[in-house]
Amino acid sequence: MKNKVVIITGASSGIGKALSEEYAKIGAKTVMASRNYKKLEDISYNLKNKGADILLVQTDVSIEADCKNLIDKTVEKYGTIDILINNAGISMRALFKDLDLIVIKRLMDVNFWGTVYCTKYALPYLLKNKGSVVGISSIAGFKGLPGRTGYSASKFAMNGFLETLRIENLKTGLNVLIAAPGFTETNVRKSALTADGSSQEETPREEGQMMSAKRVALHIIKAVKKHRHTLIFTPMGKLEVLVNKFFPKLVDKLSYKYMAKEPDSPFK
Repeated sequence: MKNKVVIITGASSGIGKALSEEYAKIGAKTVMASRNYKKLEDISYNLKNKGADILLVQTDVSIEADCKNLIDKTVEKYGTIDILINNAGISMRALFKDLDLIVIKRLMDVNFWGTVYCTKYALPYLLKNKGSVVGISSIAGFKGLPGRTGYSASKFAMNGFLETLRIENLKTGLNVLIAAPGFTETNVRKSALTADGSSQEETPREEGQMMSAKRVALHIIKAVKKHRHTLIFTPMGKLEVLVNKFFPKLVDKLSYKYMAKEPDSPFK
C-alpha cells in the first residue's frame, strides 16, 4: 500500500477516521474527505507530524459537484487514484409509518448517491490502475433491519450498484469490495435520524460490546490487499446472511425479536 493513492469519504469520524489513520501509517497517500473540515484538520495534524502525506478535501457526498471536486483535487495533487473507499454514511431509527419521507431521501442521497457520484468520477483512474472500489455497507444491506427502512434501502441499493459494477468489470482488473460491518463503535448511531429528521444524539446500544473502528479498518485494508469481493463481519453477521438464504422467514422473526430489545425500541 505504500505510495498508493487512497480516497476515504466520511473520514472525520468512526471507520473513515480509522481507515485514514491506518493507511497513513503504512505510507499511503491518503485523501480525507468529509463535510466537517475542522475535524479533518484536527485528525490530520498528528498524522502529518509523523510524516504522512495527506490531502484534505471538504466534501458533501450528496452533492455531485462536491464529489467531482474531490476527484479533481486528488488527481491535481497526486496524478492518479488507486483506491476509493465509499465510507460516508448516515443512519436512521423509526418505523416507516411514522417517518417523514425526507429522511429516506437524505439517506439515499448520502449512502447511495454519494457512492455513485464518487465512483463515477474516480472510475477512469481506477480502471487505468486496476484499482479498487470499496463500499462500506452493512448487514442491513443483506437483510432488512426493522426500524431502519431508509438505512436498509440505501445499503441494498449500494450493494446492488457495486455488485453490478464488479460483474461489468470482470475482465478489466477492477476490484470491487462490499464490506459489511456489524454494530461498530462509531458516531453513526448518535447522528442517526429520527422520524422527523432530527438527530437521535444518544445511541441505544452499549458501545463497549461492539467491534472497534480500528479493528474494522484493519480488516478492510487486508481485504483490499487480497482483492476480496465481500467482507461480512462478526460470526452473528455471517450466520444471519447464510441462514437467510435458506430460512428467510426464520431470520425475519429473529431480527424482529433482536431489534425489539433495544432501549426505547420503536416496536415491540
